[in-house]
Amino acid sequence: MPSASTKNLLWTSAGIILLVLIIDQWLKFWVKTNMYLGEEIPMLGKWSFIHFTENYGMAFGLEFGGSNGKIVLSVFRILASFGIGWYIVHLAKTKAHKGLIISFSFILAGAIGNIIDSAFYGLIFSDSSEGIAQFMPAEGGYAGFLHGRVVDMLYFPVLHGQLPQWLPVWGGESFLFFRPVFNIADSAITVGVFIYLIFHKQLSREMPSETIAEEATAGESH
Repeated sequence: MPSASTKNLLWTSAGIILLVLIIDQWLKFWVKTNMYLGEEIPMLGKWSFIHFTENYGMAFGLEFGGSNGKIVLSVFRILASFGIGWYIVHLAKTKAHKGLIISFSFILAGAIGNIIDSAFYGLIFSDSSEGIAQFMPAEGGYAGFLHGRVVDMLYFPVLHGQLPQWLPVWGGESFLFFRPVFNIADSAITVGVFIYLIFHKQLSREMPSETIAEEATAGESH
């Protein structure tokens, strides 16, 4: 029977995953059913927008290998999500640092968020390229299982200008930062990875011996 601390860690993980998925899917549904493909709504002047776009592949609008590549990527995401889920349970059972579980929970939530788009959006929405999408259209969705397009909408063109002429290769060309359009799921993956990379040493430390002793005592009392 899982200890109380293990249950608390798992509940923390589940709460993070559920919260990210609710925000991610709510925003995607709203954009999909209220905006035209390519439509843009300013949020903070010219530095941030809700910009409706869709992609067939990876995070931040990247694509991978056409239709067959999409199937491969979707299957990989599903298998990776199961692996990350198993690892989170393993971390909770071994009383790993809470921050480590939080980081992988964000990553898992983001992966699941984009899997939902790929797996089901083609089945439940009409094609946005033909106008504002309809939810559960009578004629059926625009694509089959695992062929749905991922909805992106967060766009932050914070810095734009022209590169200096003296710069080799790219001199004189215009640049824009940050160009990719992304979604909440992509953001969750990025947050999870950054937490892990920045605090790797702290998150990977072994649990203090006194905590181990307390857990052992608690286990013997049951």
